[in-house]
Amino acid sequence: MTDSHAWLHGKKMALYGDPDFTLGMVKLLMEFGIEPTHVVCNNGGKKWAKAMEKLLASSPYGASGKAYPGADLWHLRSLCFTDKPDFLIGNSYGKYIQRDTRHKGEEFEVPLIRIGFPIFDRHHLHRQTTLGYEGAMTILTTLTNAVLERLDDETRGMGTTDYNHDLVR
Repeated sequence: MTDSHAWLHGKKMALYGDPDFTLGMVKLLMEFGIEPTHVVCNNGGKKWAKAMEKLLASSPYGASGKAYPGADLWHLRSLCFTDKPDFLIGNSYGKYIQRDTRHKGEEFEVPLIRIGFPIFDRHHLHRQTTLGYEGAMTILTTLTNAVLERLDDETRGMGTTDYNHDLVR
């Protein structure tokens, strides 16, 4: 976590999924120094919302986060256009939000980091361990590599890349 902190600290990520998944992910994200901006849980009720708000309030990283019980991905899509998180975390269905943000003529894209269930559109990601120590390491590696990939995309073709530094991040 310490090695990844420099890349993850202060990143804003929106997230969606089932109640247990979102509660666990938000806790882990805040431990990584990531700011969860919007947490959408279609099947989350008042009990989930109360638990999520308490969790977000327990860390300075969650201070600007907001829980959306009963909301759907269409609602999250609107939030991504108005508040523009750095990344989106969830299952395969988030790819439509990523496509919409990429193709609407805006100067931003909200990349999807596929974690959770179901993942249909990537080979074997549905088998990725997300529980326990091994799962935490998988999630940490996935998030950090997504941030580094985004950094590569942003600097590609700009002529400002230090090629030696690029290889030893």
